[in-house]
Amino acid sequence: MTSEQKAKSWLIQEIDESTRKKIESLIAGDVRELEDAFYKDLEFGTGGMRGIMGAGSNRVNKYTLGIATQGLANYLHKSFKTTKTKVAIAFDCRNNSTTFARLVADVLTANDIKVLLFESLRPTPQLSYAVRKYGCQSGIVITASHNPPEYNGYKVYWDDGAQIVAPHDKGIIDEVDRIRDFSQVKFNGKPELLNVLGSDTDEAFINDSLKQRKSTVKHPLKIVFTSLHGTSITLLPELLKRAGYNDVHIVEEQAIPDGEFPTVKSPNPEEREALDMALKLAEKIGADMVVGTDPDSDRLGVAVRDDNGDMVLLSGNQCGILLTDYLISNTDLKGNEFIAYTIVSSELFGRVANSYQVESEVCLTGFKHIASLIRENEGKRTFLGGGEESYGYMVGDFVRDKDALTSTLIFCDLAAEAKSQGGSTMKKLEDLYGRHGVYQEHLISITKKGKTGAAEISEIMETFRKTPPTQFGGESVIQLDDIQFGIRKNLINQQETRIDLPISNVLQFYTDAGSKISARPSGTEPKIKFYISVNSVWNNKSSLESQQKILNNRIKSIIEDLNF
Repeated sequence: MTSEQKAKSWLIQEIDESTRKKIESLIAGDVRELEDAFYKDLEFGTGGMRGIMGAGSNRVNKYTLGIATQGLANYLHKSFKTTKTKVAIAFDCRNNSTTFARLVADVLTANDIKVLLFESLRPTPQLSYAVRKYGCQSGIVITASHNPPEYNGYKVYWDDGAQIVAPHDKGIIDEVDRIRDFSQVKFNGKPELLNVLGSDTDEAFINDSLKQRKSTVKHPLKIVFTSLHGTSITLLPELLKRAGYNDVHIVEEQAIPDGEFPTVKSPNPEEREALDMALKLAEKIGADMVVGTDPDSDRLGVAVRDDNGDMVLLSGNQCGILLTDYLISNTDLKGNEFIAYTIVSSELFGRVANSYQVESEVCLTGFKHIASLIRENEGKRTFLGGGEESYGYMVGDFVRDKDALTSTLIFCDLAAEAKSQGGSTMKKLEDLYGRHGVYQEHLISITKKGKTGAAEISEIMETFRKTPPTQFGGESVIQLDDIQFGIRKNLINQQETRIDLPISNVLQFYTDAGSKISARPSGTEPKIKFYISVNSVWNNKSSLESQQKILNNRIKSIIEDLNF
């Protein structure tokens, strides 16, 4: 079915007048816009279903969310035949998030499912927490994380508080695919099945977050905090206050939730520009550190002072490694603990854990895979924490998703402990580099929008797969991991072994100099990403800055060979 045929199939169904006019305008207008809106259906990726808001099957709107929710409702009834089903719903600050959350709640209650809906915007980790706390069979959060204002999305959680994985992801998709007509979606909700979550859940989350602390060093710490117009403003200031951090300075211009994100180009704490206002405030008041969260509060960006007194924005890997070392070193180890990180994250996670004789698990990108490891090991091993390069961290297992709230608290504890010992967070990082080697990472993210962009991304991956590079930046490629086919190939002796990971469209190249280059299409955005990791031994005779400069030059040489 062509995009135009698909668009016309919407017009013959019972849809609201606004959507009808938008579709008619698309059909009469630019062919590319029509194709982008209808060439495919929104799909569940690593972070759920995410896309541009508007009319069309490849857009976030009443009907795509309605079909997804009806499919979920059908699957829940099949999965929990003897249980009265409950679903928790949260939403962030984005345009239409409140409307979409209520729409989703109506579809669920219309299907005789009890709904626990947060009274107003709340962080994603609190939704994960609520699913387990209230014994829900599923959870939904309306968010597009750090994407631009025109985006929104839909994350689905299972009864363990984690985002859906196999077999539930496929089971839900199968149910969604069975819905052929909007008349199969029940939109007329039953108010008597709707319950509201508010301050009691906030209080419970704060108390359980405080229980994750490993130390409570009493030392002055001046903190600048920005919520980037997002949800963390609802909980994080109070959480830090309860923890004893009374010198917290909020970037007031960014404290008001706003789906247009008026003060930033992108509400992504991975980017220094997003934290510009916070960094300026930190310089003005002489703060020790800056913390910033993305709109749904699952990602955390941190800046700390270096030896020269300048603010340095830590990478996601650096934050994760510091948190990992802090959590392990402040735990009375019993011998059954483990940490987890993703295949595109720094290998330093594993090196740090191994130095304490703590096991580490490596999984696919996305915290749903780390949560799966927790579920598989419940009652056998204790999960200390996990992280990934894209600024997501988990502390303990009371939340089963990225949690910028508790991670912020623990990072403040880490910084306070370092300061009380006459050191600093940067000195802690330098110490880790001295013991385990200096690691430097870089991410290249290439946007390819629409149907043609999707085809280009597919072609890029296929080219790398069929004719893999033999060298990057003068370093010989000695190993290729093809996660899509579960094959690890030694390029020296041509021997192949199986990789024990779920199928995912990821290619990883390892060089004789210890570099790792990963290629992976994004599961939630029209992008292909290249993750580059290089490392070297550091004997402390040269400065860390000079060592990092050498590694950055290696990264530049690798990028040149990528030809992007």
